[in-house]
Parts: sequence; C-alpha cells; structure tokens
Amino acid sequence: MTTTALPTFADLESAAERLAGVAHRTPVATSRTLDARTGATVFCKCENLQRIGAFKFRGAYNAVSRLTDAQRKAGVLAFSSGNHAQAIALACQLLGAPAVIVMPHDAPQVKVQATKGYGAEVILYERSETSREQLGARLAAERGLTIIPPFDHPHVIAGQGTSAKELFEEVGALDLLLVCVGGGGLISGCSIAASAMSPGCKVIGVEPEAGDDGVRSFREKKIVAIPTPDTIADGARTDRVGDLTLACMLAHVHDMTTVPDDALVRTMRFVWERIKLVIEPTGALALAALLEGKVEAKGMRVGVIFSGGNVDLSRACELFASVPD
Repeated sequence: MTTTALPTFADLESAAERLAGVAHRTPVATSRTLDARTGATVFCKCENLQRIGAFKFRGAYNAVSRLTDAQRKAGVLAFSSGNHAQAIALACQLLGAPAVIVMPHDAPQVKVQATKGYGAEVILYERSETSREQLGARLAAERGLTIIPPFDHPHVIAGQGTSAKELFEEVGALDLLLVCVGGGGLISGCSIAASAMSPGCKVIGVEPEAGDDGVRSFREKKIVAIPTPDTIADGARTDRVGDLTLACMLAHVHDMTTVPDDALVRTMRFVWERIKLVIEPTGALALAALLEGKVEAKGMRVGVIFSGGNVDLSRACELFASVPD
C-alpha cells in the first residue's frame, strides 16, 4: 500500500495483528438507562480506557511500528492538541524512537504533561502566529524527523479502524454507528470496518457545531477549511479534514451532523454519573448526537465510540457547573 492509497479492510486486519498484545482490547459498555432513554440498544466502545486514554494509540503505534530502523533512530515528529501527541510519545517510547511533539500553547495541561511524561520533547506554538503544519515541516526538515500526522495517513486510519473492528467482533451487526469527527481518521477507519463487517450499518459522523468543517466538506464533496473553531471539544478543533480522510468518508460514511457544546457537557455528565465512565468533551460527541435526538435510532442496534477520556478534572467540574441538567 502506498502512502496515497485508500486503506482497505485488509489494512485494518494487518493493523490489528500489529496491535495485538500492545493496545488494549477495550470493553463495550451497555446501560439499561441509556437504552430506555433512546429507545435503542446501545453499545459503547470504551476507547477512553485505551492506552493514553484515547483511540489515538492504535493509529500511532501502527504507523510508528512500520517505520524503517533508520527512520526510528532519527526520530518522529507529530503535531497535536493532545491525544495524538500522547499516542505518538508512548508508541515511540515502546519502539525506541525519539519523539518531538508540536502542541498549541492552549492545549490542555493534562495532555501536555502526559506527553512529556512519555519522554517526548514538547514544542509549544501560538495558533495565531503559525500553523502546526508549517512549524512541524520546518522542524522535521532541520532534524531529519519523520512526520506522522494525526489523521491523514493510511496507517493511522487503519489503526484507528481496529476499534470498530473489535466492536463488530464482540456485538455483531449494527444498524447505526456514531463516530466523532475531528480530522476524520477515526471515522474513516471505523467506516471501513463497518462496510466490511456490517454492510447494512449506517455510519454517521458527529462534530461540534462550531467546528463543522467535516460536515461542510462531506456535503460539498471537497475540502472546506474554517478558522480554528472555539469549542470545548479540543480533539475536534481542526480547521479541515484530510484529503485521504475525506475520500474515505465519501466512500463509506452515510451522513454527518453536529451538536452544540452544552450538549457535550450534558452527555459527559450522563456518562460519568450513570455509566460510571470518564469521557472528555470530544469523546462525548457521538453519544450526544443520540441523546439530543440528532439521529433517529428507536428500535435499532447502535454502536457509539467513546473516543477518549483525557480531561482535566477541575475543568470538567467547571463545565458541569456551567450547564444545567
């Protein structure tokens, strides 16, 4: 497979082999309260319990593991607001490669500190002064580093798709699969898994209202960039989806929708209190679409990806206090 080819289900199967015994096979949570509230049978794939607290470890490890010995020795560069940063840092630590991570100055401190804790060198930048892509390209050229982007990469997409592959293996065919969308890597991989393992399953992507670049791109069938969105879903603060991820989405995704930030807070509170799981705002996107009635799911078997659980607890308390039940 070349770096420009669309990933296939065979690539997901190969990624699953690489990840076996390294990534967690995360549990699937169910809730009678959730089923009663939605009128559906809901299966929540708990990637908040994945290594580094997010699905991103899957794609990062799959990509780093496929580098040559020379590339690993020289080191890896990644740019991320947090979860991809941590994922690359841990993957490089496990595979013996130096990691340099470019992160925005306003990235959550819990994610910055965790990234450093995995041994990576963190370089902060101001969003208003430069783009992470420009800074990353310059640093990579100066130091001879291999860039592994957060979503627009075939090995990253294939790795992320193993989360849905595991879900279908455990619960069988679904009528609907809801997946959060930032840059599109997770939904690209998950939709490939759905197409192969549950062909009748409708895949819907969910973005924050303020960051609807994916929805616009999906509707117009071309990349639509927006200013960096102001949303509590920091994992979805992307200004555009990728060329490769959009191609995957157009091939395998059925629809896209958005939810407001206050819905994310309500969904987080529900999951924390009733399902007893810690999820972050971005991780709440998919379920929020279901709880807020953005998709019709009554009588259906529904899969939901909890993409991550890396949230500063004091910040979470502030959010809960700011939005009523």
